[in-house]
Amino acid sequence: MRKLVLLVVLSVSMSIFSQKKSKNLLFIDGAPTTVSEFKRVYEKNLDAIDNEESKSVTKNLELFINYKLKVKEAYKMQLDTAASYKREMETYKNQLSTPYLQDTTFIDQLVKDVYFRTKNEVKAKHILIRLSRQALPKDTLLAYNKILDLRERILKGEKFEQIAAKFSEDKSAADDPKTGRKGNGGNLGYFSAFNMVYPFEVAAYATKVGEISMPFKTQFGYHIIQVDDLKPSKGEIEAAHILVRDTTAVGKKQIENVYAKLIAKESFEDLAKEYSEDPGSKNKGGSLGKFGAGRMVKPFSDAAFALENENDFTKPFKTRFGWHIIKLLKKHPIKPFKEMEKELKEKVKKSSRMELSKNAVVKKLKKDYLIKEPKEARKMLNRKDVRSIPKDSLKNILLSINDKDILQQEFISFIRNRRHLPIFKLYEMFKEEQILNYYKENLIYTEPDYAAVLKEYEDGLLLFELMQQKIWTKSSKDTLGLKQYFDKNATTYNTDDLKTVKGQVINDYQNFLEKNWIADLRKKSVIEIKKKQLKKLIKLYGKE
Repeated sequence: MRKLVLLVVLSVSMSIFSQKKSKNLLFIDGAPTTVSEFKRVYEKNLDAIDNEESKSVTKNLELFINYKLKVKEAYKMQLDTAASYKREMETYKNQLSTPYLQDTTFIDQLVKDVYFRTKNEVKAKHILIRLSRQALPKDTLLAYNKILDLRERILKGEKFEQIAAKFSEDKSAADDPKTGRKGNGGNLGYFSAFNMVYPFEVAAYATKVGEISMPFKTQFGYHIIQVDDLKPSKGEIEAAHILVRDTTAVGKKQIENVYAKLIAKESFEDLAKEYSEDPGSKNKGGSLGKFGAGRMVKPFSDAAFALENENDFTKPFKTRFGWHIIKLLKKHPIKPFKEMEKELKEKVKKSSRMELSKNAVVKKLKKDYLIKEPKEARKMLNRKDVRSIPKDSLKNILLSINDKDILQQEFISFIRNRRHLPIFKLYEMFKEEQILNYYKENLIYTEPDYAAVLKEYEDGLLLFELMQQKIWTKSSKDTLGLKQYFDKNATTYNTDDLKTVKGQVINDYQNFLEKNWIADLRKKSVIEIKKKQLKKLIKLYGKE
């Protein structure tokens, strides 16, 4: 807790991006601090000051000087070289840079797309030709041509469902002779945003009703889609169910007995707890929570969404899981965009589609940066023994981004434990990572706000460690010094027993140690304040 408070209270750090025309306010051992640097700190802390006396420009300048002397001492002691400090700074840099790696315009469009696909649900069927993630270009081409040929056959008159049942590598499309399960002919029913992997969702909503998409790729392989319908979504519902797993006539009789009890006005929740064989919901009175049309198997979803009024329940019906009765608990229609925007944006940011935002940033950076990829150095990518090339042979420049050169050996380190993808894909991943790294490394030069916040955290972290070493640890471990301080100031505490007031004494002793330490730092430093600039600040804020 002390660390958090310290970082908040002592967040008096100066931006390394001062205004070009800003005058110097003071010098410490020749190092300048500009007026704008002090103003930023002073104005930031005004809201936290609750009395007029503490708003004094002169007093705040003295505190600011003390702060800068401490930070200067921390760097002198090389506290910034500690491994723990470097790790924490690296973690913070990654957190702080995250918003800069997002294309906000692109994200806003993603949110609008999600809203349309939430408000409207699409009905489609598909055919899948599977493709391994490790597939080489020649295998990718074979899969593409295979599914393209299937598309041509459908366009020439063959039925989509028959082609799907015969050739689709989604097992649900064909009948299963072992279980007797009927195939769905590729029919996926209705679905909306977030129900399918993102590329599939995009293709489904981009294809017009009655048309067949061109082949497109997902993590599973190549697909084609035929869209059968697009209609306004019914939103989400909350429902409960009672399940009897036996799909035979015995199970049917059991569920009919339960149904008869419901007709006789017995409690659905009590019956679910007594008879339902769904362990995940029975103890909750059969409640399944909130779900959309695409979340459940089609017969179940159709039956649930066909219920009109809250507390209505279905007649018994069968799915592959057994016999069900569903009760409608509550309807959740689609809200206006403004009411859903925040929720949808959070969903987008947590979803895989955020990679697209990062890709959009990379695409822009590729246009902005001067990127060179020497052909001679890239020949190594064609070698089968690329991972075992001797280090002495990996010193050529593989990639350069503006003024930064990346050597071949850095790529080999990148791929050493990545054996699930072909080399050409790994190289593209490596290149994109290097572009983003270069961008992040240069944020302190291109984004003043980022640089200021990073510097503030950096100095605050150093100051915490410095205070730990110089004041806090010393005050708690120096029992002799603490006793001497107490004896010298015993009249202040109105007691001879140190134990009874030890907490207060430690706090006072820390202030005593810090005051003497600051005085010593000031003696060792040459501090020059530009009085003309100080007077202007006093006049500006009206605080002496």
